[in-house]
Amino acid sequence: PYLTGYGWEALSTNGERISRCGQYALGTVRFMEDIGVSWWGLVASLTMVVVTAGVSLGLRLGLHRDVIVATARAVGQLVLAGWALTLVLDETTSIIWAWLWVGAMVPFAAVSAMRREPRLPGLGWMTALGYLLGLGISLSTVFGFGVMPFEARTLVPVAGMVVGNSLRVVVVASTRLIDGILAGRHEIEAMLALGFGRRESVRRVVAEALRLSLRPQIETTRTVGMVFLPGLFTGLILAGVEPLDAAIAQAVLLFLILGSAALTGTVVVTLGVRRFLTSDLLLVLPEGSVD
Repeated sequence: PYLTGYGWEALSTNGERISRCGQYALGTVRFMEDIGVSWWGLVASLTMVVVTAGVSLGLRLGLHRDVIVATARAVGQLVLAGWALTLVLDETTSIIWAWLWVGAMVPFAAVSAMRREPRLPGLGWMTALGYLLGLGISLSTVFGFGVMPFEARTLVPVAGMVVGNSLRVVVVASTRLIDGILAGRHEIEAMLALGFGRRESVRRVVAEALRLSLRPQIETTRTVGMVFLPGLFTGLILAGVEPLDAAIAQAVLLFLILGSAALTGTVVVTLGVRRFLTSDLLLVLPEGSVD
């Protein structure tokens, strides 16, 4: 079987399997009607947002405004995305629109990374290049090997989850790279003065930045199913999909995210460190740093 929509479609002609899938689909529809969240439910969930803002005010963290803005943006963006996806995922809509959606994710994520770490020149295009490599291989693996059906309903969510999780790695990697260069500037300059090449001089900084950025995703992969239940797995369970099938789908996605994040992060730190080393082997400190 392979994942399609909110369920699994049998490829075999086994009558028992097909019959079970059909009965299961009917149960899924009834189940989804039972767990539908109303607008009032959305408002009720804001209780925890109020708690978060209260913690910020009580401890003087200065985050209450950011919490409110982030909440308002999340609601607006999700509602807009839900409306747009309703149009894109319609069976009569060409899959070209889904590809346009995926294509828009890359520059949007690149701009987001650039805004979060402005000290690294060219982070936008480096992130975009990393995404073209990581996301391209991920989608080619999923659809090229028939892991999932090539449909808008699978293309957009899979690409979105891969891009979103890889963005966290990019931001952490670029930040740790800058901090590592500033902290180890004397070591780097000494190695350059002793005749070491650019790669050898910054090897430790690059490796440490990439290691720290990938650690959270590796821990997520390691503890999944035991410590927490991730988004796709939970969503499929709520949609009525069999737990084992949901687990397999989640494992596939986790491996795609891990590989894509590693490729994207590698591109960013490898190209990023070059921005601070001149052709005559001099170290240029990031803008805004104290000499």
